[in-house]
Amino acid sequence: MPESNELPRIASVAGTDSGGGAGLAADQRAADAFGVHLCPVVAAVTAQNSVAVTHVEAMPPTLLQAQLDALADDLPPRVLKTGLLGSAANARIVARWVDQQRRHSPLALVVDPVLRASTGAAFADTELLAVYCEELLPRATLVTPNQREASTLLGTEAPIPDQAAALRRLGVEAVLITGGDAPDPQLALDWLDAPHAQGWLSLPRIATRHTHGTGCTLASAAAAALAHGFTSADAAVLAKQLTAHALRQATPQGQGAGPVRAMTGWSNHPTERPLPRLHIGTEAPDAWSAAARPSALREGLYGIADSAERIQQLLHAGLRQLQLRIKRPPGLTGTEAERWQSTYQAQLRQSLTACDTAGAILWINDHWQLALATGARALHLGQEDLLALTESERRQLRQAQANGIALGLSSHSPWELARAAAWTPDYIACGPVWPTTTKDMPWRPQGLDNLAWWAANAPAPVVAIGGVLAPEQAGAAKAAGAHSICVVRGWGPAPSATILEWRAAMISAAPTRHRSADWPHATLPPAPA
Repeated sequence: MPESNELPRIASVAGTDSGGGAGLAADQRAADAFGVHLCPVVAAVTAQNSVAVTHVEAMPPTLLQAQLDALADDLPPRVLKTGLLGSAANARIVARWVDQQRRHSPLALVVDPVLRASTGAAFADTELLAVYCEELLPRATLVTPNQREASTLLGTEAPIPDQAAALRRLGVEAVLITGGDAPDPQLALDWLDAPHAQGWLSLPRIATRHTHGTGCTLASAAAAALAHGFTSADAAVLAKQLTAHALRQATPQGQGAGPVRAMTGWSNHPTERPLPRLHIGTEAPDAWSAAARPSALREGLYGIADSAERIQQLLHAGLRQLQLRIKRPPGLTGTEAERWQSTYQAQLRQSLTACDTAGAILWINDHWQLALATGARALHLGQEDLLALTESERRQLRQAQANGIALGLSSHSPWELARAAAWTPDYIACGPVWPTTTKDMPWRPQGLDNLAWWAANAPAPVVAIGGVLAPEQAGAAKAAGAHSICVVRGWGPAPSATILEWRAAMISAAPTRHRSADWPHATLPPAPA
């Protein structure tokens, strides 16, 4: 039986680097930075320095098999990551071993197809390429080629989103095609195609020639994230964030490119160590845009109501930041739909008038086009609403932002936070912080630890939402770093009678924030094996 304090365990089947830059050396640094135990399995030995690879020797297949069998007996990993494999025979051994392990327990497979060294040396022949495509990729949870490697695996060049789709048709569960080798001078763009998310991941390109081991670091960080229970989409976001920090810590060693250095402290600073942005659609972004204006979000308590009458109650209690959330019943058509829209607009007009009179800000949840047509000046959208937008509607919403309309967005996971960040919103909601029955959702509660991580990494003020039923919870959320705290049912039927207790909890909240870890805990339960 493993002890409860065992670190999550990953194995890397890869090559040694006598210069200490790439391969298993980079894998070890990434594993340490991401809090996992690395089992290094040597598939090849390289003689290299910072300027050249002078010799490559593949491990005999029997020796590779012996290393893997030793792990199976005592140290089975949650995730296996492959790097330089050295030979087609070694690649086949890995594929068979993955199958054997999966008969006993789940095992994720991250394939970093190391086909050529950054110095130019070739690492894969035609036979090994065939084994990648026929045996390794169909078993892969995540594959992380750069653009040149993707073209080599597929035997053809194509638009990057099309390459990712082609790789998934080979059986890969998720694809991250990295763009570090692309010529874009401003952005480092990676294309993500995963079951939960798709789009361009962007970060400002880091001006350094010391990039040795970047691909190994990214793949090992993704493997570590999977070992911590994250989905492949979250793993891609977190791995890109860690790798960007490793590039910033890169140091010269020798005459050529120095190694990137993954280390702790790779997140928790939205300016110096920003979270990647995940952009909807296949059109690549061309710039890293900052927020155009200060956030419209007000600090403090944030009330959510489902009617104009409830808005009036909350205003009377003294709240000055509110959200109107009225859901449209499913299946309405014809005159029923028209009647609902008329009633909704009447509720919206009453709420807007009341908030204007009181000097309050009113955020409108959903129905954003109808809300804008009725005079709303602040919108809140969920992730499903964002994904449902057409390209034309996305442009319309962007233009509304440019015209001064405030926008708040929901998020429940790192990949959703990254997608929200791409909109440079006025705030990003983090939820559910505590268990909630208000909405049926698959997410685990964030807890105060994740809320603190959101507050430390989000590029916009963070709103805590979900399960806030008591004043002391609001105070704890504020202490964790939330700018505002949403309350739906916690006020009770008479908000004027309870508001003073809520305000007292906010005032007395300890100003010291929770110390945020480099990564949050996973909030989406893994799919059944």
